[in-house]
Amino acid sequence: MTLIKSISGIRGTIGGRTGDTLNPLDIVKFTTAYAQFIGGKKIVVGRDGRISGLMVRNVVVGTLMGMGYDVIDIGYATTPTTELAVRMAGADGGIIITASHNPRQWNALKLLNSEGEFLTAADGAEVLRLAEAEDFDYAEVDQLGSCTIDDSFNQRHIDSVLALKLVDREAISKRKFRVCVDTINSVGGIILPDLFKALDVDYEILNGECTGDFAHNPEPLEKNLHGIMDKMKKGGFDLGIVVDPDVDRLAFICEDGTMFGEEYTLVSVADYVLSHTVGNTVSNLSSTRALRDVTEQHGGQYTAAAVGEVNVTTKMKEVGAVIGGEGNGGVIYPESHYGRDALVGIALFLSSLAQKGCKVSELRATFPDYQIAKNRIDLTPETDVDAILVKVKEMFAKDSSAVVNDIDGVKIDFPDRWVHLRKSNTEPIIRVYSEAQTMEQADDLGKQLMQVVYDMQ
Repeated sequence: MTLIKSISGIRGTIGGRTGDTLNPLDIVKFTTAYAQFIGGKKIVVGRDGRISGLMVRNVVVGTLMGMGYDVIDIGYATTPTTELAVRMAGADGGIIITASHNPRQWNALKLLNSEGEFLTAADGAEVLRLAEAEDFDYAEVDQLGSCTIDDSFNQRHIDSVLALKLVDREAISKRKFRVCVDTINSVGGIILPDLFKALDVDYEILNGECTGDFAHNPEPLEKNLHGIMDKMKKGGFDLGIVVDPDVDRLAFICEDGTMFGEEYTLVSVADYVLSHTVGNTVSNLSSTRALRDVTEQHGGQYTAAAVGEVNVTTKMKEVGAVIGGEGNGGVIYPESHYGRDALVGIALFLSSLAQKGCKVSELRATFPDYQIAKNRIDLTPETDVDAILVKVKEMFAKDSSAVVNDIDGVKIDFPDRWVHLRKSNTEPIIRVYSEAQTMEQADDLGKQLMQVVYDMQ
């Protein structure tokens, strides 16, 4: 079964039987439930470059019109562009058609409220309840909605980034940066060239055709990025940039072809923001301790949230964070909007690099150095995830050196390392993240916990 209903939306593989996959009948059901829940009259719809995107778009738009909604179809658009479009258009909500970092056979409906932010867990649960009930009432012929095509929001997104106070266009222009960018054959290849032109940055795009036929595994992890890393090693570029298919995750590569580290995307941007703005930060439980260290160096307070963008943004609002995000390369800058935005991250990172006058590798060396091992356990229908997490929690409950946090899976914090087990919101897996001073120590810690899981299966 590859239909996943979670805080991150409705996600599944295309094709197959109803109830098990993301197919037209299920798309209609969940879109109708969302429309019934959200209320109002106007909905924004955007999509990434996935092969199935047009099919899903047609079903979503037709269903919304059938519910009496006027649809603003912004076409190929990043997730942050669609989020901003909801607010800019004064819409009642939005649907982003993207499965983010999942492979090409996946797609998803990400659901937004009138602020262009993801639905809360409670609101998402209500949408699922409405979908299960299937007590739907569609509009009669004279009350059908309309569909308007509006392709202006990419430029409006770029304009909003350029208007941010901490985006130093003059310093960026003076540095005469040359960057190499991998846009995975999705919407990044459409919007990022225009951003670089506006910032006076010379660029070369790899995998820039928006075909949805991803050139490699779309998750921006080192093991998937040897193409751009090899190109960077040949010289001629100041920075390598990688985005995922919907451009809300961001990874950097140093001028010598080594990884900057996706965990350090947020750390570096936060360091720049905090050097100009006093305040607090938030990231999720699976993110590096380096953000905590940098925040405290600047006199702020760091708080950890459960994994999931809406959990992070909710906590950011609670503590008044000036910057936050996730260790997967997601930067959330409230001065722009409460959503992960690679365009904002790129502009702030280039501003920092330009003002400091250093190389990317030199900037990386200024931050506390931790290593994170990211492992996974594939789930079977028989896997009892709750029992596994209880077992892990019990194992460390009496360890005086360990602090156990169970707000999202189980995280065990030791003075010099940590490990976090949690069921993924986006894939049928258990994620096992662990951090220590060396990769060997981190990986050993993660594998110890993985063995506990295997022993229970």
